Amino acid sequence: MKSSPFVFPLEELTALTPLDGRYRPKLEELASFISEHALIKTRIEIEVKYLFALSDVGVVRPLLKKERDLLEHLIVDFSLGDSREVKKLEKITRHDVKAMERILREKLKETTLEDITEMIHFGITSDDINNLSYRLLLYRATQSVIIPSLEKVVKDLSSKATAHKALPMLARTHGQPAVPTTLGKELVIFGSRLSQQIKLLKNFKLTGKFNGAVGNFNALQLTYPEIKWIQFSKRFVSSLGLIPNLITTQINTYDDISEYFHFLVRINTILISLDQDMWRYISDGWFVQEVKKGEVGSSTMPQKVNPIDFENSEGNLGLANAMLEYMARKLAVSRLQRDLSDSTTIRNTGTVLAYSLMGYQSTLTGLSRVRPHEEQIHAALYNDWAILTEGVQTILRKAGVDDPYSVITSLSRGNHISKEEWVAWIEALAIGEEERTSLLSLSPDMYVGLAVELTEIAIKDIQHKIT
Repeated sequence: MKSSPFVFPLEELTALTPLDGRYRPKLEELASFISEHALIKTRIEIEVKYLFALSDVGVVRPLLKKERDLLEHLIVDFSLGDSREVKKLEKITRHDVKAMERILREKLKETTLEDITEMIHFGITSDDINNLSYRLLLYRATQSVIIPSLEKVVKDLSSKATAHKALPMLARTHGQPAVPTTLGKELVIFGSRLSQQIKLLKNFKLTGKFNGAVGNFNALQLTYPEIKWIQFSKRFVSSLGLIPNLITTQINTYDDISEYFHFLVRINTILISLDQDMWRYISDGWFVQEVKKGEVGSSTMPQKVNPIDFENSEGNLGLANAMLEYMARKLAVSRLQRDLSDSTTIRNTGTVLAYSLMGYQSTLTGLSRVRPHEEQIHAALYNDWAILTEGVQTILRKAGVDDPYSVITSLSRGNHISKEEWVAWIEALAIGEEERTSLLSLSPDMYVGLAVELTEIAIKDIQHKIT
């Protein structure tokens, strides 16, 4: 087969996916945590720490301080060029972990550690390294990039909720006018939901396995039966901040990662709901978008200012969720003691985090560029006084009026009621003057219940969860 004449170097314009092309500048920080280079470097970290642990139990000779320092610096200083050497060797080995292992051995040649190179990767299998590495990558990327980005969204929602906690707004159920609420209350709902999931994600502990080819410590127990390998494994995995999982096949069961991914699915779904609501509020004119000089909303309609940030967020979060849901299902299934389908799947962890991060960034940008159009919100609220009929029928129940719900339904269902019609109707009701006075003093902006107090409660709870 002839090579294509259209082979170009990798750059923004030639990347296969928009993540490493169009959107790469927005994802640089994430890439530093969960790229192929980060994976190789983390594998090196695990191998080095394993050598330390073997030395601590006498399997490897005692290491001098300068030797430990050398190994520690090897982790820190492992460069992009070093990773390139690993990838070159992988073309020969067709095994990524073995290529990494051999490069690490080369690093120790002509040092005082040359005599222990055969103890690198001693008695373990590739997934002992991989399962720990992928979980550390996932955890570190989430804690350092994903959660801080989400907290910015929550803080923006809390700030807007505080500013507009008392701004009356028409609530709509089934897309139809329902009863009044406040803008702050409706925004803080999303902040409250997100903060709960963020707290769970932040505190969730991933597992780790370190027990050999099929999970039984076969080679380790055969070679050093005097070592308590179960206790060794528990200590080693715990030292990495992971929960030891002793009962496994060759691979660590992915139930923990599946659960972790479902946290992200729920978070992304909450944000999709927010994106869609904001889109509708903008469409209805209840929110106004900032107009920036030089920006274009349409190639042919110059008047347009489109809600593209919320639309982009929805699209990226949808892509993330489709992949997260598949990965959560697929990774939990492995044939017999293992097959390799999990390996190609888990490599897409960076992809799902990247699409998620793109969504969070777009939502935050969208929120930063909108402000409520209070006149439009007020006009919609006062457009139909039928939104007060819930309160009326409740007061009439208290007053002992027979079947007030049906009485009010005959007047209001499917009809719009003006203020004048409202007043005339109240005047005609056969009720006491105290109830009449109460109803005549009622207006849409006053009928918001405890929305302000609930917003304040939610904001305090959010502050407690994300600090």
